[in-house]
Amino acid sequence: MIPERIRPTLEVVRPVAERFAAEGHSLYLVGGIVRDLLAGRPLDDADIDLTTDALPGTIKSIVGPWADAMWTQGERFGTIGVKIGGRELEITTHRGEAYSPDSRKPDVTFSDNIEIDLSRRDFTVNAMALRLPDPELVDPYDGFGDLTSGRLRTPLAPAESFSDDPLRMMRAARFIAGYGLEPDRDLVRTAAELEDRLSIVSAERIRDELDKLLVVDDPTAGLWFLVDTGLADEFLPELPAMRLEQDPIHHHKDVLAHTIAVTAKTEPDRIVRLSALLHDVGKPKTRAIGPKGVSFHHHEMVGARMAHDRMQALRYSKDDIKDVTKLVRLHLRFHTYQMGWTDSAVRRFVRDAGDLRDELIELTRCDCTTRNEKKARALSRRMDELVERIAELEAAEEIASIRPDLDGDQIMAHLDIGPGKAVGEALDLLLEARLEEGPLGAEEAYRRLDTWWAEREA
Repeated sequence: MIPERIRPTLEVVRPVAERFAAEGHSLYLVGGIVRDLLAGRPLDDADIDLTTDALPGTIKSIVGPWADAMWTQGERFGTIGVKIGGRELEITTHRGEAYSPDSRKPDVTFSDNIEIDLSRRDFTVNAMALRLPDPELVDPYDGFGDLTSGRLRTPLAPAESFSDDPLRMMRAARFIAGYGLEPDRDLVRTAAELEDRLSIVSAERIRDELDKLLVVDDPTAGLWFLVDTGLADEFLPELPAMRLEQDPIHHHKDVLAHTIAVTAKTEPDRIVRLSALLHDVGKPKTRAIGPKGVSFHHHEMVGARMAHDRMQALRYSKDDIKDVTKLVRLHLRFHTYQMGWTDSAVRRFVRDAGDLRDELIELTRCDCTTRNEKKARALSRRMDELVERIAELEAAEEIASIRPDLDGDQIMAHLDIGPGKAVGEALDLLLEARLEEGPLGAEEAYRRLDTWWAEREA
């Protein structure tokens, strides 16, 4: 009995499968859609990946004449893309590839055997196929058994699978966390032994895999896998570096455990989760022990620079780097207002956070991992107070776009001066007054400008 939720996909691929069968070729549905079908996960907009014993040229001749569109950029790897009935499909010749030891790309060989193709997949839960057009499960490596028992294994020996594509070791973290799978002991041991093989994987591929892990509902188990196997040392050494040696006298929180807990608490937004993962990376470099215990003075500033450098090495975009480093730099800003939220404090918080205000509030809320319920409630109340104060001021002022009451042109015209340092100083003066007191109005702004200018000239 085929579940109803797979039928729309089967109706899309049935005409394709029938055409392949008419030409004497087999066709199988493979990949994540099969895994998620069996795991009971949503299939909306899932990629439709198919594999066949037909070679790329034959695939084109079968589907090309009636497909809505066809693209062949992946032909050298055996993949032909088509669009049929509004859905995109990728059809790939059975593979038997192996990677050369120092290469980032596979040496592709084709096969006419579905079991050989499935053996080259990363994990058994991904090494299942549905034979088409009348669906029949092909599962030579007991992927369904592993999925139902919560086990993560590789179809071949882990050493062979991970040597073929070392990124699979990182991908294991995502499946451990995202599907609640317990990694096979041999898989863990092999990952620890081969962690330096990640050096042949491009920074871009590592970055993309890290992003995918971070946005699963709870990345905790996957992050610990990366640290415990040593994989994180290869691409994000700042993470295991937070596993600081605990001082038996000057007790302090385990920074690594705290970091992973904060990351898991945040909403699964990529930028917020990256910021949570990196928000305390400056602590090891700033750790000091004094009369009052352990301190990490200015770790947010040091951490912002470290986050910038690491994200640059992982080839993140300039916008991603700018946003994450800003959140890391500001993640303690909330705690600088110990005496309550004055109008001035609220304006400064909003001005500094800019369009990352919601993300900063989310990070700050989740940065509280204390087990002391009284302290946690107090922090939550203060955060609620801030949100309320922002809403109140937004109703009275346009605090999201705080600017001086006069612009540069008005200042130059009033003082009869040209562009230069004095204009910037005047703008800073008026912005500071705006932050402290709220809108001044043009008349008062000109009065203060005149007073400042007279004192400056004198």
